[in-house]
Amino acid sequence: MRIATFNINGLNARLPALLQWLEEKQPDVACLQELKTPHEKFPEEAINAAGYQAIWHGQKSWNGVAILVRGTEPVVEAGRGLAGDPEDAQSRYIEAAVNGVLIACLYLPNGNPAPGPKFDYKLQWMERLILRGAELLASGSPVVLAGDFNVIPTELDVYKPERWVNDALFRAETREAFGRLMAQGWTDSLRSMHPDEKIFTFWDYFRDAYGRDAGLRIDHLLLSPSLAGELKAAGVDRDVRGREKPSDHAPTWIELDR
Repeated sequence: MRIATFNINGLNARLPALLQWLEEKQPDVACLQELKTPHEKFPEEAINAAGYQAIWHGQKSWNGVAILVRGTEPVVEAGRGLAGDPEDAQSRYIEAAVNGVLIACLYLPNGNPAPGPKFDYKLQWMERLILRGAELLASGSPVVLAGDFNVIPTELDVYKPERWVNDALFRAETREAFGRLMAQGWTDSLRSMHPDEKIFTFWDYFRDAYGRDAGLRIDHLLLSPSLAGELKAAGVDRDVRGREKPSDHAPTWIELDR
């Protein structure tokens, strides 16, 4: 079972690139973030024609998440949004049950500039995610938390750590919250398979970041304990970032033995 996460950075603007990648790699599940598409503008026909069914939570101009599943069976939505803030209208979280696995697709807030209201929202959102993570693990179900976490976990995950110490993605408060999530028992799949390698999933559009390999690892697939033993491979489709009119993220994927 191949599961991928891909911040598409504008679904309709990059639909050809998405369809090309889906045809090449044929993931069983693809979690998308930053659709930047109203719910009614989701390109469902094109996705279906590519061999996928989908659920999505869109939002005009911003945010948006979707889960694509290969095949003809309808996708079973298991929930959307995180509890804890009834005023939060941002489209950042959706769940689906796929082949006995609960897939959670998330787009965690960026949080910049920090400190400030956006950083406060990020930390509050992370607390809500931590609570949901605990609920999911308590359920005993196999779970994958996949998406753009906007969190740089360690110095190995950023090209020049000293330049990012005050960024919301790398601030101590962010990493501390992420550490508490991980301490629940989640496995960082990519780091588990590549413990010492500098692997990135995001390269800025500016200053030839991709060409210089000046990247970040902020897209993660976290596995519940019952899935950790099924992990067979993990990687990044780095070449997708180097194509014409790309997203600033590259697809990140895992393969499970199921």
